[in-house]
Amino acid sequence: MTDFDTPIFIKICGVTTLGDANAAIDAGANAIGLNLATSRRHLDIDRALAIAEATKGRVLRTLIFRDNDDAEIQDAVELVDPDVVQIHGALSDALVMTLRRRAVRIIKALAIGSDEFYDFDESRVDAVLVDGATPGSGVSHSWEELFERSFDVPIIAAGGLNESNVASVIASTHVWGVDSASGVESSPGVKDRERLILFVDHAREAFGKRTTS
Repeated sequence: MTDFDTPIFIKICGVTTLGDANAAIDAGANAIGLNLATSRRHLDIDRALAIAEATKGRVLRTLIFRDNDDAEIQDAVELVDPDVVQIHGALSDALVMTLRRRAVRIIKALAIGSDEFYDFDESRVDAVLVDGATPGSGVSHSWEELFERSFDVPIIAAGGLNESNVASVIASTHVWGVDSASGVESSPGVKDRERLILFVDHAREAFGKRTTS
């Protein structure tokens, strides 16, 4: 499914190969993350473009940025033509306007419990991704702050999620989506097919139970 207005959102982040992108799609994920930020899962622009072109129309293709400047983000968006961008760090009004003109959806990543978590104006974006202090670390964190801070846009849970805990996070919070990178890997940047399938299956089952309860 490539509609951002889907009732649930399951993203496999840190995808580094077309094979892993296809595995995520086959498992039932509706979004993948292609990391252009400094990371163990960093892609150069040519590889990100190749994966994005090969998966267009089959999944929401999300470009991930962390403290990249506006010009770099705009250049990458113009070349790759993603469905979504995910911004870690500052988000300028000028960049928001540029992305809106291109009809690109915007996810803003927030570290749970940070000043930005409480102060960010989410009216400028389509969703917020609530992560731990170190995105991509695979370290779990508390979700208690989600009951202290309400958002007017959908919330995506991230940070230490895997096939063993994703269902409990969905059941105990009001998140709309879930996101995993290291939690479905055999090594950094290499997705584990079995863990990936279990993660998506457990997430979909948990979302289904919540909507029917």
